[in-house]
Amino acid sequence: MPMSQLSTLEALAINTVRTLSIDAIERANSGHPGLPLGAAPMAYALWQNHLRFDPTAPDWADRDRFVLSAGHGSMLLYSLLHLYGYDLALEEIQRFRQWRSKTPGHPEFGLTPGVEATTGPLAQGSANAVGMAIAERFLAQNFNRPDYEVVDHRTFALVSDGDLMEGLSAEAASLAGHLGLGKLIYLYDSNDVSLDGPLSLSFSEDVAKRYEAHGWHVQHVADGDHDLVGLDQAIESAIAEESRPSLIIVKTTIGFGSPNKGGSSASHGAPLGKDEVALTKKALGWKGSGEFQIPREAREHFHVARERGKNLHGRWKSRWQDYKTAHPALSKQLEQALAGDLPEGWDADLPHFEAGTKVATRASGGKILNALAENIPWLVGGDADLSCSTKTLLANKGDFDGRGGNGRNIRFGIREHAMGAIANGMAYHGGVRTFTGTFFVFSDYMRPAIRLAAMNHLPVCFVFTHDSIAVGEDGPTHQPVEHLMSLRAMPGLVVLRPCEANEVLAAWRLALSEKERPVALVLSRQGLPTLEDPSVERADSLRRGAYVLRDPEGVAVKSVLIATGAEVHLALEAQKELASMGIGARVVSMPSWELFEEQGSDYHDSVLPPDIGARVSIEAGVTLGWQRWIGRDGVAVGLDRFGASAPGDLVLEQLGFTTERVVRTVQTLLG
Repeated sequence: MPMSQLSTLEALAINTVRTLSIDAIERANSGHPGLPLGAAPMAYALWQNHLRFDPTAPDWADRDRFVLSAGHGSMLLYSLLHLYGYDLALEEIQRFRQWRSKTPGHPEFGLTPGVEATTGPLAQGSANAVGMAIAERFLAQNFNRPDYEVVDHRTFALVSDGDLMEGLSAEAASLAGHLGLGKLIYLYDSNDVSLDGPLSLSFSEDVAKRYEAHGWHVQHVADGDHDLVGLDQAIESAIAEESRPSLIIVKTTIGFGSPNKGGSSASHGAPLGKDEVALTKKALGWKGSGEFQIPREAREHFHVARERGKNLHGRWKSRWQDYKTAHPALSKQLEQALAGDLPEGWDADLPHFEAGTKVATRASGGKILNALAENIPWLVGGDADLSCSTKTLLANKGDFDGRGGNGRNIRFGIREHAMGAIANGMAYHGGVRTFTGTFFVFSDYMRPAIRLAAMNHLPVCFVFTHDSIAVGEDGPTHQPVEHLMSLRAMPGLVVLRPCEANEVLAAWRLALSEKERPVALVLSRQGLPTLEDPSVERADSLRRGAYVLRDPEGVAVKSVLIATGAEVHLALEAQKELASMGIGARVVSMPSWELFEEQGSDYHDSVLPPDIGARVSIEAGVTLGWQRWIGRDGVAVGLDRFGASAPGDLVLEQLGFTTERVVRTVQTLLG
């Protein structure tokens, strides 16, 4: 129906969202007005009539989640948050995209109350929403009890044409349909326009058929600009459908109301301009003449939904108190899980690895992970169809079912990018500690999600196995070379490459004790000797990033060998050979550059004495960056080329990872 047939109050409320958004964009002289103008009716229908939220308690555990996957339209979300009473002052709206404002160009988790996920890289939010729905189902299955449903909410995502063009969205939607995540609902802002022009330039598929093939419940709203009744009915139908995720395709007009730019890419990614803003307001029937006007009637109308949410929250709190009385132990566990804490004794009864035994760090890591899972009921994760190789399967814990929520192994399939983004969504949601597993070389497929985990302080553990050219016969396509340095370059990520089983044990302890940083745990395919040294307490040593693993006996330290992972054992062999020549070499295990960097200069100097310039780094990867630790006069023994297909030991030998090369390098440095 035309806007004139909406109730006066509904039209006023929707246009308040629109005008507030375009005023902020105009003042910033930067932003995306098209989506807020076009998607305001569907967002209003959801927030005003269906979304369960309490703006006075944005972290209420059982709230519905709303993810603006089309993060470029951030002013739509900021307008909603302000108008519905979140702690986001009008002054912050007026400071859109400015230094240190709470209204950045794309929504940022942890900065703005009510923002559930950092979005903007298209499709990340849609996959995050899948993770949130998984977390909800898992927690409901494990903590709800008859007459005490304390976990019962939905996840909504507003997605765009651009989101659904990204391959990530297809990965995530395929898995969501397979799992039957009935409490996941997408509102698709289908406006047939992208940044470069009409969508027909690049995107002509039948999205409805694609999602139906994925196993989704699909509906259409033909007139998303005006048909609030149709929008309400579609949302109600999606809420009622609990066995499948839902996609509501809403046909809208990008830049709705703009006489000269509406319906075209001209309204997508640039301010309308002062004159066009005035014309748009006139076309919308807006009565005000100034900027940032919020009519009293509109504020009062938005307040109705705010009060509904506060009442819902109040009833939940009463139910929660009854639950605590009826199930004190269970409620304590849920409180711990939601707080991101771990249960008492979470790291007790972990495996012991005998010195001298030879075990791949992927294998020791798998044993440790399974022992941890026995102690941490909300530890849940999965792999990219590689658990038999990564050893990240939780034995006897079942496969996750999205309808019932039982099972702790998520079978992500060969969907690495979605796996990372979904794990992030689970971390955004809270209540679970999650991990992923795949081969290290495929971290490239996951990099955008890893980057966002680091940016948003999400405690996800990314397990990567088959960590070097020692992968062997699979050849250079499967042999990571540049990947360690690539991940080390990422701010906020802790990269751990342990050298043997006891370091893996310490690494897992550290990974799960991190509450505000993701960890990449990089493990070997090949067996490595287990070390034991009573003078070295592995957990404390690993937490410092690097430590003196072994000093030479009977000779003074003249050189330092710094190694990571499997190459630590090469350093130890070289140390023996050098000692037989009367040359003392200290062996330093450096599982984490980031943690070592944090220790400060005094500790750095105690491990890497400044007066010893003969330093050699040993790592089966690119040498870029090692000068940070070996200095100008040091030598990096590494690999600045791709690998080769042959048995792993032979590949290592042919590409120079030999005792003889390390010894010769030290001799040359000492002259």
